[in-house]
Amino acid sequence: MSGISNDPLHGVKLATILENLYLEYGWQELGETLNLHCFKNEPTYKSCLKFLRTTPWARAKVEQLYLKMIK
Repeated sequence: MSGISNDPLHGVKLATILENLYLEYGWQELGETLNLHCFKNEPTYKSCLKFLRTTPWARAKVEQLYLKMIK
């Protein structure tokens, strides 16, 4: 095995994913698209990161949107 991951998210920090999504869509569109409260109610990077780090299903939604965006 070469040790190279096929996972496109390998080595990409959640903070980087969130920042790129915010720059592409903004909080309002993220809230509408993903229907996550953390993007709808006075969102900040810090509060969204805290929520996503402790909520696996929400993080998965964010990662899926990121993968669609980078394709």
